[in-house]
Amino acid sequence: MELLQRNYFELLGLPTQFEIDLTILDQHYRKLQSEVHPDRFVTASSNERMQSMQIATQANEAYQTLKNNTARARYLLELNGIETLEESNTAMPADFLMLQMEWREAIDDANAAKNVSALDALLIEIKQMAKALSLNLNHQFAEKAYTEASESVRKLSFIDKISADINRAIEQLEN
Repeated sequence: MELLQRNYFELLGLPTQFEIDLTILDQHYRKLQSEVHPDRFVTASSNERMQSMQIATQANEAYQTLKNNTARARYLLELNGIETLEESNTAMPADFLMLQMEWREAIDDANAAKNVSALDALLIEIKQMAKALSLNLNHQFAEKAYTEASESVRKLSFIDKISADINRAIEQLEN
């Protein structure tokens, strides 16, 4: 059995870069899980069973991290010695702060009006912004512009949170 890899990209046989093929990620993850699944090591030594469980656990963590743009970007920054400090560094450009306030107001208005269509439209708008930020991240990582990438990750993190808020609001209105 192979030893634990240095990073998630190596573990799942992917290039260490922001843009990855999610279909290949899925295929490599399933293949690795089938190779190291603890059920295959029932009769193995306790050391081999423990190692298979550790690799299976790391493969799960790697998969969850790499399949999500925000988590993958954050992880890439960590590999390059950059902490995003999302909890403590909330500084954002003024235009993005204004956009956040507009989105929050739109959520409140749609909730008050019980307007699921407005929430759906807002979610589409926000996903388009996330897609644009992901394209920027791809360029920022290619150029090793880690400071800019860190700011993009903080923006994407906010977008993830507001998207979850919108999804919860839609769910509550539909129930």
